[in-house]
Amino acid sequence: MILAQAAHEVRLMLRNPEQLLLTIVIPALMMVLFSGESLVATTGPGKRIDFYAPGLFGAAVLSTAFTGLAIATGFERRYGVLKRMGATPLPRWGLIVAKALCVLCVEVIQIALLSAIALAMGWKPHGNPLAVALLIVLATGTFAGLAMLMAGTLRAEATLGLANFVFLLLLAGGGVIIPLSKFPSGVRHVLDALPISALTNGLRDVLQHGATLPWANVGILAAWAVAAIAVAARTFKWE
Repeated sequence: MILAQAAHEVRLMLRNPEQLLLTIVIPALMMVLFSGESLVATTGPGKRIDFYAPGLFGAAVLSTAFTGLAIATGFERRYGVLKRMGATPLPRWGLIVAKALCVLCVEVIQIALLSAIALAMGWKPHGNPLAVALLIVLATGTFAGLAMLMAGTLRAEATLGLANFVFLLLLAGGGVIIPLSKFPSGVRHVLDALPISALTNGLRDVLQHGATLPWANVGILAAWAVAAIAVAARTFKWE
């Protein structure tokens, strides 16, 4: 039942034009645009694609596990879909697992597409793929927990506006597009503690610099994941 529901969730997401734009089209366009043009003065040593590829992997995870999940769940809650699902043989924890599997499946599609574009543009990744997978899984848990927290406590319209606003805010201040070195040192210390910054910094450490496992970033993401999921579990309202 869980696998069937997960497959259903994936089909719904990929058939939704707005979700498809957010999760697939926008990250792909950003990969081509920012990697090919000098819109930012400097991205540090190496090719621009080496900086932007890991950052846009992080943006793709954020768009799916946070923004897309929050908006979809918020409107499902508003229209009573979650309430009706609660009356089916599928347990509520099974619905949560199904949504998590859906997010991971879409992220695999995103990363595969973005990797193909980046490789075509001359990207040469380094590091251990298992370290990349660990960072993405921890970030997915963090963003999904925050998404469920938002969708389970706010009205659907508020969730729609706030999720998109936070997405844009984290793109600008999470090291995705603008290197964190460009921010003042006091601000940078705060930004470094954000989950999107930990994800993008960790991915760059592995894929750009060949690090084995960026323990500091893993620790930040793990702490965020535990806190976000715990708070979401206590506050989420199904109807």
